[in-house]
Amino acid sequence: MSDDDIRRAVWRMAHEIVEANHGLHDVVLIGLQTGGVPIAAALAEALEKIEPETGADVPIGCLDVAFHRDDFGLRPVLPPALTEIPVDLTGRVVVLVDDVLFTGRTIRAALDALGDYGRARAVQLAVMVDRGHRELPIRPDYVGKNLPTRRDEMVNVSSEGVDLGELVK
Repeated sequence: MSDDDIRRAVWRMAHEIVEANHGLHDVVLIGLQTGGVPIAAALAEALEKIEPETGADVPIGCLDVAFHRDDFGLRPVLPPALTEIPVDLTGRVVVLVDDVLFTGRTIRAALDALGDYGRARAVQLAVMVDRGHRELPIRPDYVGKNLPTRRDEMVNVSSEGVDLGELVK
């Protein structure tokens, strides 16, 4: 995916979010650290242009799920990233945003972590790339690109596009 493809995917996903939720009332965007945060910001910007009267009011936050993962201790421990949830999530529609959906374990951890911030009315998932290989029954609501990969490939999403590479062992 090129940078133009990323921009078009963000625009399309933003329209889908508005349509699925019949507007933006009570919608909150939560970007998962680190890759989901810039995508959530881009979605917020697009939502503001699509729905100028309510799009600017969509709260946007970020969530670090490192300590909620079921593989904690099996992977290298990274310094904790910022978690900032700007509103109580009780009764709201939370759109979790991440860059790549792979096994589903990060999303499971995010669902666990969200409970600390209120009981959302609904949780939806927006990802830029769905690469398959799910280990848990998790499916995104909004997808920028379905990109079948091998397990030994690496997917990197940035504002410049999506790159595939080999995992270094």
